[in-house]
Order: sequence, then C-alpha cells, then structure tokens
Amino acid sequence: MKITFYGHASLGIEVNDVNILVDPFISANEKASHINVEELKADYILVTHAHQDHILDVEAIAKRTNAVIISNAEIATYYQNKGFEAHPMNHGGHWDFEFGTVKYVVALHSSSFPDGTYGGQPGGFVIEGEHKNIYIAGDTALTYDMQLIPLRTKLDLAILPIGDNFTMGVDDAITASDFVECDKVLGYHFDTFGYIEIDHEEAKRKFFDNDKDLMLLEIGESIEL
Repeated sequence: MKITFYGHASLGIEVNDVNILVDPFISANEKASHINVEELKADYILVTHAHQDHILDVEAIAKRTNAVIISNAEIATYYQNKGFEAHPMNHGGHWDFEFGTVKYVVALHSSSFPDGTYGGQPGGFVIEGEHKNIYIAGDTALTYDMQLIPLRTKLDLAILPIGDNFTMGVDDAITASDFVECDKVLGYHFDTFGYIEIDHEEAKRKFFDNDKDLMLLEIGESIEL
C-alpha cells in the first residue's frame, strides 16, 4: 500500500493496481500548485464530508477517470444526481471493494456543500487491505467512538487531522492514537491557511515524547506500508 500526500486532507492510495483518491482539494491549494490534477489516477474517490476543502476536485477527476465516488448516502446521491457513479454508505456499515474492505465510521464535524445542500453526517474510513489496515479520520474532534475501531481492526497507520481550530489539534490527536491503538500516525489537515498552521518540530516532539511516530509529509511525498 502506497500513500501519497497531496496537501490539506487530500491523499492518494495505491493498492496493487487500484488507485484511490481521498478528499481531493488540490487545484485551489496554492501549496499544492506543483501537483497536476489532470495526471492523477483514480478508480475510486473517497469523500469524508461535503465541505469545499474536501470535494473541490471530485467532479473534474470523476468525469475524467470515471471513478466511483464512495461516501455517505447524501453525498453519494448528490453526485449520482449529477450523473456520476457512486457507492452510498453510512456509519457502521462496511463493503468489500476490489482493493479491500471499507468501513464508514463516526467523525464529529459538520457537512454541507458549497451550494448549501445538506451533506449528511461526516465520517472517516477504515480500510482493511490484504496486508495493511489504515484509518482515515476525516475532519473530526476527538471522540470516544474511536475506541471502537481497534475492537475490530488492528491498524498499521492512523491518518489524523492535527491543525486544530476546525478539527483536533496535536494534543487531541495523540489521545486519538491511544484510542485507536496505533502509534504510527500520518498528520494531515494542517498549514493550508492561517487558522491551521502548526509548529512541525513541536508536533513531532510531542508525539515522540509519548512514544509515537508522527509523519508530516511534503506535498507530493509518499510512504509505503
């Protein structure tokens, strides 16, 4: 499993020959100006919630690639009504896709499209691949529901928001990693704009002091699990 950070909360995931994009917000992110959206491959697009900084490039990419959009029922229906192929889910449900099993889990946030359309309840994704399991938290506060995840799935990586103000900050993300029982964390949803700028070295130190590994990737950088 190869994971690429495209800035903000945008991720690319490669599992064998399957390409997955998560919350593509790239074309309007000045920090990701070196990423060519037209070159990104996508068989599936996972959408955690409907805010513009998570769905901006969904339609353009799905139109070009014919990717299947995976999200909650309201978001899936929104895109189906526009002619896109989508797979609806809701909290607690899972589905077996060609790249692994996806479970839609609770996130504590808000969700509405830029045009004001209701975007359903926000969520995160637990992906169980053939060899590795990951948790993509989405935009969320710290919540006790995270403790349910390790009851079913042993995680190899937790992808957690750390920018604070709109989501968890670093301190709550450390607690979240305890809740999900995963000490290997990829931080995201930080630095894109002023409200969520962080001190990278301080964040890494806090995780290190709690015997945890926080990875902060450069935009376009990848890791392999």
